[in-house]
Amino acid sequence: MKILFTGSGAGGHFYPIIAIAEALNRIVAAEKLLPPKLYYMAPEPGDQRVLFEQGITYLPASAGRVRRYFSVMNAFDLVKTSLGVLKAVLRLFSLYPDVVFGKGAYGSFPALFAARILGIPVVIHESDSEPGRVNRWAGKFAKRVAISYPDAARFFDKEKVALTGNPIRKDIATPAYEGGREFLKLEEGTPVLLILGGSSGSQAINEAVLDALPRLLNKYQVIHQVGEKNFEEVGQIAAGSLHDHPHKDRYRPYAFLNVLALRMAAGVCSLVISRAGSTLFEIAAWGKPSIVIPIPESISHDQTKNAFSYGRSGAATIIEQRNLTPVILESEIERILGDAPKAAAMSAAASKFAKKDAAETIAREILNIALAHER
Repeated sequence: MKILFTGSGAGGHFYPIIAIAEALNRIVAAEKLLPPKLYYMAPEPGDQRVLFEQGITYLPASAGRVRRYFSVMNAFDLVKTSLGVLKAVLRLFSLYPDVVFGKGAYGSFPALFAARILGIPVVIHESDSEPGRVNRWAGKFAKRVAISYPDAARFFDKEKVALTGNPIRKDIATPAYEGGREFLKLEEGTPVLLILGGSSGSQAINEAVLDALPRLLNKYQVIHQVGEKNFEEVGQIAAGSLHDHPHKDRYRPYAFLNVLALRMAAGVCSLVISRAGSTLFEIAAWGKPSIVIPIPESISHDQTKNAFSYGRSGAATIIEQRNLTPVILESEIERILGDAPKAAAMSAAASKFAKKDAAETIAREILNIALAHER
């Protein structure tokens, strides 16, 4: 049995695929099936160590993108994509996988196109509340369509769609409730804010937090993922503004939170402040109330739509970046954490929104289709 995954190569596509691969390997081991051969076709390999750990072979695939405005680069990308499609057709004809799983975006187009040409069954997953053009196209011939937000269902044939949620790796989905304060060097009894600006950090969130920090630390401890490129600058600004602050040790900036540190932080925090990427599904799995600050719609249509879709569940309050000020941020934090019933209701809504079995559900369907195709 052969299964080929495809996506853009970005973390929001890569790690859900890894979560599904983990689930596939667990199911196969538990049911004593022959282990499938797993492949990953994308423009970039992502984390090659993780691919190796899951027994996934990386297959490079070139794919350009189509801009919605005039650009001479569109011509170059069209050639690039055409070559990528030709290579994908030849590679898939040689491999002939039993099923192709696509996460959307232009990086998945060559493999999905090749699968359609060769009659290989396709399963796709849509992470956003409004699907991109590749998944809208692929949804027309895919055997199954998994979605993360209920809003996305209207774009696909209802007979194919399943609201599965977004696949999350097991190690990330489960907070560590023991030893977190000791591990992160936090004091007992003071509520903890966890601030996540995305893997590269968010300048807007960082600035608002730093301005509010002297007042926040009077009541809260702050774990702040600032991004590698921002770590030194944020540290210098914080050291200056907190020089004489009696609770300056309550501020814990991190360039990056690894899996263990993130699980520990998730276990001890009372509230999460975050962008509206795939982290939303982790926050939901943790059952934490949140303040979501999406990347502006002019830059990312997806994040704004995702944020408001998640906010409608009752799990989060939304602050658009154009409205983000230190005063508004402080007010929202106090409005949630100063009202215990509200915080509890948001936490319950987050847990209800989360679908912790997403990876297993999708993996099981991929296996069923692959086994049927193999016969």
